[in-house]
Amino acid sequence: MDTIADFLTIIRNGYLAKKDVVVAKHTNSCEEIAKLLKADGFIVDYSVENTKPAKKIIMTLRYFDKALPAVTGIKRISTSSVRIYSGSTAIPQALSGAGTTIVSTSAGLMTGKTAREKHLGGEVICQIW
Repeated sequence: MDTIADFLTIIRNGYLAKKDVVVAKHTNSCEEIAKLLKADGFIVDYSVENTKPAKKIIMTLRYFDKALPAVTGIKRISTSSVRIYSGSTAIPQALSGAGTTIVSTSAGLMTGKTAREKHLGGEVICQIW
């Protein structure tokens, strides 16, 4: 079971269905991805709700002119069966730099641009554009 892939699929399906708010299961890595998406402007906001029996992440999706979604594509790069690692100089760019690549480094999850600046390589989690 891949919780990150489920998380990205919930976001993708929310944009395709033109929903304003989506709810996903909480994990620490999913919360870090939501934090990076908010910092890059792909979602408006997120919050963590501690409900029983499990925590949830509630995200408000971002649209331009109420019709054009901020996210047009999400691609999971490294899966549980095939891990993709990259050095700091070889981190792939999403849509020739117009999108964001999320990388899991020894210093935590960060965007590809930040990882290149800090000279950190790691596992390439996903690309968002």
